[in-house]
Amino acid sequence: MYNEHSGVSALARFEDCLQRLEQIVDELEKGNVPLEQALKLFEEGVQLSATCRKDLEEAEGKVEILLKQNGKLQPEPYEGIQEKAQASMKK
Repeated sequence: MYNEHSGVSALARFEDCLQRLEQIVDELEKGNVPLEQALKLFEEGVQLSATCRKDLEEAEGKVEILLKQNGKLQPEPYEGIQEKAQASMKK
């Protein structure tokens, strides 16, 4: 899962986002954060959650492609969510 655009593996990005999201949840659960800071943390958490969800959806799509090959692991090109959206806009 290598992202050629950023030069960072998608797995590493996912792990980093998930780790930061866990830190934010811990901070907010403690309840010692001023309201303004809590709102900033919450906003960051929502963005991180969306990033993680997108990465998981793309990974799921790749797994589905592999599994649809009659039990044979023969990957075929995977069109990510962004690529599908761009392709449908061109039509």
